[in-house]
Amino acid sequence: MGRIFLTGDCHGEFEKLKRKRFFVQKSLTKEDYVIILGDFGGVWDYRGETGEERNSLDWLEARPFTTLFVDGNHECFPRLEAYEEAEFCGGRVHVVRPSVLHLMRGEIFTLCGKKFFAFGGASSHDMPDGLLDPEKDAREIRRLRRLQRELYLNIRFRVIGRTWWERELPSAAELANGVDHLEANDWCVDYVLSHCAPQSIVDQMRIEGYEPDCLTRYFDTLLANGLQFRRWYFGHYNEDAARLWPDGYRCLDEEIIELRA
Repeated sequence: MGRIFLTGDCHGEFEKLKRKRFFVQKSLTKEDYVIILGDFGGVWDYRGETGEERNSLDWLEARPFTTLFVDGNHECFPRLEAYEEAEFCGGRVHVVRPSVLHLMRGEIFTLCGKKFFAFGGASSHDMPDGLLDPEKDAREIRRLRRLQRELYLNIRFRVIGRTWWERELPSAAELANGVDHLEANDWCVDYVLSHCAPQSIVDQMRIEGYEPDCLTRYFDTLLANGLQFRRWYFGHYNEDAARLWPDGYRCLDEEIIELRA
């Protein structure tokens, strides 16, 4: 029986998965899994796979374990969705590398005898200085980048089609896909994997700066419909064990934990 580990956002930086920090990997095989809970970030540049990305993805492929991830709000969705689709452990994935797999939204996977409902995506909250159009706002984009480069100002903005994509939130078909798979499994899984959390949980924990959206409300609808699970794991909120989350929910960021029955 394989082993399963979970961690939070990576944003294309996989330092925490190196042996000096994740030393248990020396005893792992490709039958063991490391699951990244969104903001994988290894597929990011809108122009195509860069040399840096290629090196990072090839490095992940060379690890002794299999890397799985749900998407977050920091992925280049046109590129991510262009990878070949395949069936994996009962669900659909995008094959980024043979053992680096994107768990598609609304799918259920059976890993090590346990059922996992995967549903990535989230609203971007890190652009207080605006969401800009690369054509209409070209001059403003150049100005802001110059201020970042020359004055080292902490200016945070995103550019449509270059660093932000509407697909960060799910389509109606993806929402329906999730419901269909849950209904087929009698609304019962062992674990839920997502990037953001149900809105009721976010509200309960009083996390500032995260507004409700169609996905966080969708998760509440699933709960209202009777979704049963042992534990719900997510990233997005940049926290590990610093906050006491409601029973059954766990936010991960830098920490890597092993899933135990």
